[in-house]
Order: sequence, then C-alpha cells, then structure tokens
Amino acid sequence: MLRDQTRVVQIGDRKIGGGNPVLIQSMCNTKTEDIEATAAQILSLEDVGCDIIRVAVPTMEAAVALREIKKRIHIPLVADIHFDYRLAIAAMENGADKIRINPGNIGARERVEAVVETVKRYGIPIRVGVNSGSLEKPLLEKYGGVTAEALVESAMREISVIESFGYDNLVVSIKSSDVLMCVKSHELLARECRYPLHVGITEAGTLLSGNVKSAVGLGIILYEGIGDTIRVSLTGDPVEEVKSAKLILKALKLRKSGIEVVSCPTCGRTQIDLIGLANQVEHMVAEFDLDIKVAVMGCVVNGPGEAREADLGIAGGIGEGLLIKKGQIVKKLPEEELLAALREELLALQAAKREG
Repeated sequence: MLRDQTRVVQIGDRKIGGGNPVLIQSMCNTKTEDIEATAAQILSLEDVGCDIIRVAVPTMEAAVALREIKKRIHIPLVADIHFDYRLAIAAMENGADKIRINPGNIGARERVEAVVETVKRYGIPIRVGVNSGSLEKPLLEKYGGVTAEALVESAMREISVIESFGYDNLVVSIKSSDVLMCVKSHELLARECRYPLHVGITEAGTLLSGNVKSAVGLGIILYEGIGDTIRVSLTGDPVEEVKSAKLILKALKLRKSGIEVVSCPTCGRTQIDLIGLANQVEHMVAEFDLDIKVAVMGCVVNGPGEAREADLGIAGGIGEGLLIKKGQIVKKLPEEELLAALREELLALQAAKREG
C-alpha cells in the first residue's frame, strides 16, 4: 500500500501517514468569526465521527476566534488561508494545529518565508493545496488546459517552495471536480510524493450527486492504497460529509467501528414500510459502539437467507415480521414490535461487550 510508505505527520493529537488509519476531515460552513455557531457545529461533527476539522480564516477576526473555538472542541483544528500571509501567522498564534495554504496565492517569496518561519516555531504542519480552478497560467498554457499532469506539476512546485526554506512537515492535496482527472492526478502524485495525501473530489455537488462522485472517486483512489485523510465535499450540512466518508471507509474495509446496516431494495412482495423501517434502524444504531452487521429485509421469502451473513436481522411480513440471528429465525413478532426487539438485542450485545 502506498499509504504505508508516506511520512508520518502529527496534527494535534492525531497521526496520519505511514500506515496510520485514514482519518475523516470536514469543513465548517459557519462564519468562523461566530465562535458559538462554529464551536457548536464542530461538536456536532465530532459526534458523528469527524477526526479533523477545517475552518475558513478570511479575516483577522476569524484568526483570533480560533483561540476560543479550540478551547471548546476536542479534535485538531485546521486554518484555511488564502492570499494574506498575515492571517496564516495569526491563525498559528491563536492555536491552529495545521494551516492550509497555496504558496502560489500567498504572494512574494518573503511572505511565504514568513509563514514557514512561523510554522517552524510552532512545529505544526502545512497542507499544500492545489485545485484545478486555481492552476497557474503558465501551466495552463503548457498543458493546453487543466490536466492531471498540470495539477501534479503545480503541487510539486509548491512543495519545492516550502522545502527551499528548510521545512518538510507537509501534507499535500490536489483536487478537481472531474472524478477521472482526480483519480489520475493522485496516481501520478503518489509515485512522486511521499508526503501524506489529503484526498477529495472538490465541489462534488449536492447530497445525491456529490455522494455519487465522491464514492466513485474516493473509492478508486483509496482502493489503490492512496490517501491518508479524506473529505467528502458536499453542498449542504457537513455532518452528511462525515457520515458519507465513514460509509466509504467501511465499504473499503478501512474502518471497522460502527454498525453496518444492509437493507433490500424492496419489491412487490414487500408488505411493510421498509424504507421507513430501514431509516429508523440506521438512525437507531448510531448510538451503539458495536462492530456488527444488521440486515433489514422486506419479506419473509428471502429475508432469512439474505440476512444469513448479518449478525442480526429483521424481515417484514403482512402485519408481522421475523427477528433473525446469524440467518436463524429467533421469533415472530407484530410489525410494530420489530424495532424494539432489535434494539433489545443491540443493548444486550453492548452490555456483553462492556462486561467482556
């Protein structure tokens, strides 16, 4: 795995790279200057499994707000800065655990150097970020537009700028909204770069389209052994980003914690509100710390067989349903009691885990 060969980088109390678990990152959509709203959103993201959080720092007020925000949260805080090097310095002075910059838009070399000298003093990493929408004009002319090769060359140039000041505590990201271009650029970069890579499909879109594009792109990249942190970029509530990222990591066997819910797509045999039931189950299992699979099936014809590989399952019938364990029918219950019966089984497993 290429991710096993990347350097280890410390971000707050978390380590990435060198084969450490792939961590989930999100970004607040609140105004960072609004300390109450930003801290509250970060806490809600922590609750669903966010490992690292990034906030925009477009003003000096936002940079100063980091100090109070950091007191209220429990995960590493990354400051996202564009154009003004003074904001990067202020963000570090106010407790940022990592900064995200593009040296190309920071400006003159001495300004980049001032940022690097400050990170040296605080010992925090820089995430060098390159996006397809901000490629330098000479590279656009050289490659005839935005290409994977252009993105990689831009990233390597930005890395070399930081390295020229004697600093190599770096994380790198190259993002595009074009899924296949993003995949190719990461394949190329992973061959040249041994810094940890933050992976995502930028500007992926709304909840539906963004999830599809992110699942396809991140799925390919992560399966190839590339990527040390990920973000699912969605136009919407960042809580949904974290939920989606967890599911992608689970599907790839890169994260085992949490209950996996599988459910059938429904058919003409379905006699219960399977869609509603599956959604209730998915919501309910979020409170349990169990590494198991739960199946929600729509009928008793194939339910037991389809649930055989699940630890627990329920299958609906006409006004009633089955509770299933390891493919074996345990009991028949009225439909309205299925959810409560499943919850009782989960509580028993949770208690056994604590005792064990």
